[in-house]
Amino acid sequence: MPPASLPSLVLALCLFATHAHAQDLPTSIATLTSDPAVSRANWGIMVTTLDGTPIYALNEKKLFQPASNAKLFTTAAALALLKPGSRFETPILATAAPVGGTLHGDIVLKGDGDANLSGRAIPFAEPPAKQFPLPPLHILDEMADTIATTGLKCIDGNIVGDDTLFPWEPYPIDWSVEDLLWGYGAPVSALSINDNQIRLTIVPGKIPPIPATVARGPYGIPSPPKITLDPATPFYTIQNEIGTVQGNSGTGIGFERQPGSRTLRIYSGVTKTPETFEIAIDDPAEYAAASLKASLEARGITITGKAIARHNPQTSTTGFLEQSRVPIVALGTGLQGSIVPCLRCNNLTGILGYPEAVTLAHHTSPTVGEDTVITNKESQNLHAEILLHQLAVAFGNDGSTAQGARVIRSFAVQAGIDPNDFIFYDGSGLSGHDLVTPRAIAKLLQFATTQPWFADYKNSLPIGGVDGSLEHRFTSPQLKGHVFAKTGTLGEARALSGYLDCASGHTVIFSILVGNHDPTSSADRDVMDRIVAAIAIAE
Repeated sequence: MPPASLPSLVLALCLFATHAHAQDLPTSIATLTSDPAVSRANWGIMVTTLDGTPIYALNEKKLFQPASNAKLFTTAAALALLKPGSRFETPILATAAPVGGTLHGDIVLKGDGDANLSGRAIPFAEPPAKQFPLPPLHILDEMADTIATTGLKCIDGNIVGDDTLFPWEPYPIDWSVEDLLWGYGAPVSALSINDNQIRLTIVPGKIPPIPATVARGPYGIPSPPKITLDPATPFYTIQNEIGTVQGNSGTGIGFERQPGSRTLRIYSGVTKTPETFEIAIDDPAEYAAASLKASLEARGITITGKAIARHNPQTSTTGFLEQSRVPIVALGTGLQGSIVPCLRCNNLTGILGYPEAVTLAHHTSPTVGEDTVITNKESQNLHAEILLHQLAVAFGNDGSTAQGARVIRSFAVQAGIDPNDFIFYDGSGLSGHDLVTPRAIAKLLQFATTQPWFADYKNSLPIGGVDGSLEHRFTSPQLKGHVFAKTGTLGEARALSGYLDCASGHTVIFSILVGNHDPTSSADRDVMDRIVAAIAIAE
């Protein structure tokens, strides 16, 4: 919600609160959802106490698209099964021991599923301007510094970006093709750099001033716009078809990249104001290898080979639903607090596939607990998908999306959720095939309150009026700092689920899902927020 609209929403909440005391909760919600601006949408609502006692329900058994509310399941499973304090190791390996400053072999940057090989602040920081205080490639640069201190001067081989820990299936089922160009739809890889995206900035060129002797009309030839990339690693070929326009308004900027192409076409006019876009990297492992190669060369190390990617092709022919619905009975011990240990154990000689390798440098990731905060507060799709794949590696048959969905499904069922109440095709909610009921989300949130990882879980949720995706919502004094909830938006679906501190002093669980809302309006979001206000007053 743009900040300019906040005063009107705060006023609406205050006016609604004045009348809500005279109505019970069912009447209040019925009044809100019958508003002509939102009455044609499908509404599903579940409100319970912390022990799961129902308070209010509307279509709570019906299936809705969860959008990013799917992350509630992914992060809960990650905290329960991978442990909040778990970390991952990203090594740089030499396939043979260097001799006399020369390596006759390859350098391998081996992805271990660390989602935070970037300049991001850890732990999570607000405001957004402080979230990336360091250069995006600083971790690779630090490891390159370590390698340079070994005396290595020549690499007679390639620089390999190896993401074979996960099968190479960069896009889960039913991710929209129009999303794949952008950072929020970046491909999933066990070797991810800078959230697998490039920050592209367009600065309009200068328009020569009009001399006083010229009465009107354009004068002179404007300089072309400047395009900068951060990181600056060469990867895409930029086809620049944009120009500088007169005045303060332009025709907008268009982007086009065909699937599999490395040509990024940018077209149409621009305004006088610089604009920045997050562009997805279509092969993160190759990009990581190219970035490491450039970093090593900048430190005086000669490299005869190329930067290449090594992927793990999919081999399973079993259908997604068939795989994901096979129960994993062993997870039952994890749910009682005796967490099943990670089966990978970062074994550099076995799982990594380089038995003769020499480790030249390595980087340790932030904890799973710290990453769930980033995943939920920022609604970071890539991080959710990587957590799903980490679960697949640790507890499934392989590191695939289907096996990750299998682990999350088994976790949810063993947590007491009806297996007919949800289906997930990914970990982030970006798939249009994902479905869930309000009562399933409420049950998950209730189950979490009984677990030793609950504090980490609740701490990962955006806080109304304070941070994350709720920073500009629930800013009234009655609600600011009292709503802890996950947002979700996908097409004509919207979601909000979490915990609410009520005026009575009680904390309740709520899940509000909306389907088929008017795509030209955000009225459903405003009504959703007013429903939360009604719950806070009534309970």
